[in-house]
Amino acid sequence: MGWNDAVGAMERCANGVLLVLPFFLWGTNMVVMEEVMPKTGAMFVAVARLIPAGALIVVFASLGGKKFPSGARAWSSIALFGLINGALFQVCLVEGLSRTTAGIGSVIIDSQPLTVAVLAAVLYGELLGPKSIIALAFGILGIFLIEVPVAELQSLLHPASATNTPPLNSNEKWSIWDSGEWWMLLAAQSMAIGTIMMRWVSKFSDSLMVIGWHMVLGGVPVLALSIWKQDPGVTGHLKDLDLVDWACLFYVSVFGSAIAFGLFFYSATRGSLTELSSLTLLTPVFATIFGYLLRNETFTGLKLVGAFITLVSICFVKVEKPKEIEGQELNKTKYEALPVDTIP
Repeated sequence: MGWNDAVGAMERCANGVLLVLPFFLWGTNMVVMEEVMPKTGAMFVAVARLIPAGALIVVFASLGGKKFPSGARAWSSIALFGLINGALFQVCLVEGLSRTTAGIGSVIIDSQPLTVAVLAAVLYGELLGPKSIIALAFGILGIFLIEVPVAELQSLLHPASATNTPPLNSNEKWSIWDSGEWWMLLAAQSMAIGTIMMRWVSKFSDSLMVIGWHMVLGGVPVLALSIWKQDPGVTGHLKDLDLVDWACLFYVSVFGSAIAFGLFFYSATRGSLTELSSLTLLTPVFATIFGYLLRNETFTGLKLVGAFITLVSICFVKVEKPKEIEGQELNKTKYEALPVDTIP
């Protein structure tokens, strides 16, 4: 092998690492968030993922010559985008993570392409083929198996036996709002709406600036919520954090948000969009592996089946986009390349 061949092989290897790295960062980020949330408060971690990371992205975009948003329409669209894809998504995400595992949470978050496909078909006239419709149905089944507790499934399948079996604690009644999987599903829907909104928001501002500013603006109401809930992170308990805790906060903000987003955007604008899109399924894989290694988290048999069905169904969901969308230009970046699911 000559020198040029060796250099070419190293470049291909480096490009492969850069392609996979965002999904590694997002998957491990979920596990790290679980670790630090009990000490800082869930909402404080959400703030750490939004405001500092968004500010870093804005600075990076400015250094790259990107123009700041200008005009009421640009800022109002970014603010609305920040409320849904920033604040609402992060609140549901951390509420879900405080009640379920990183692996299960990542699978549910990655189910958002199912919702995107439906919304894109309804709002933008994108087409769903028979294979995609079947995949959507199986995706819903998979999410159902993940979401619903085993006891509830048993009561649905065998109502007579469930009636004759007394509850373990008659004073406690299961609520869907106690389910981390339900919160994760809401987070996925917020992200799906954000994905659809990105096409509209990017008409008025540079895509990179949109991502950065929507994180900063979306972090403001989450910060207010953190103060209202008196999270330890905002009530003077930061001094109780050790070096590992600070490292976790730094990781979720800088690596799990800003750097992961930057790498994803870099790959999306210069590589294969189909290949990049398929790699999103690596996020729950990494989350599951590191959740098991670092926190001894495992799937139950039923949830494992549901996760498998959901991930497979996502692979078969495909929309056909109209050839032209009049009056819409996405800052020379294809809609599919826009890194909207960059904050899982």
